[in-house]
Amino acid sequence: MTRFAVPCGIVVFCLVAYWLSTQFDRVPPILLRGMQPADFPQMVLLLIMALSVLVMIFDKPIQHEPMGVNVWTSLGLFVVFALLAQVDMFLGLGVFAGALAFAWGERRILGAGLVAIVSPTLIFLLFDMVFRIRFPRGLLTNLWYG
Repeated sequence: MTRFAVPCGIVVFCLVAYWLSTQFDRVPPILLRGMQPADFPQMVLLLIMALSVLVMIFDKPIQHEPMGVNVWTSLGLFVVFALLAQVDMFLGLGVFAGALAFAWGERRILGAGLVAIVSPTLIFLLFDMVFRIRFPRGLLTNLWYG
């Protein structure tokens, strides 16, 4: 029975977040340059809920080992990301991606550096050019936006 607690909690959280996203203002069609503000979060929430239901159906219960140092390092990197995102979201994504790759075992500086540069750049270009959603202004994003 306890194996259903976490997926059910995730579904409830997603339902609340979905309801909150219905409160977003709608952009008039004449001004729309892509998706409505609520569309992307709602798609992600529906995907998370579907995956949680699949976990409840197909995942077999197993005994987990205690959380290792990588888990705590990853959680600490979320805090670093949150702090750096206040300066610049793109900078926060880059540091987070590179440090996370290093924490998970990538020991080549070039490999971690590529992850730190390529991943955030692709995310930035996807949101900026495909979804037409602008990142908040910061040190690096001001260079792109002018």
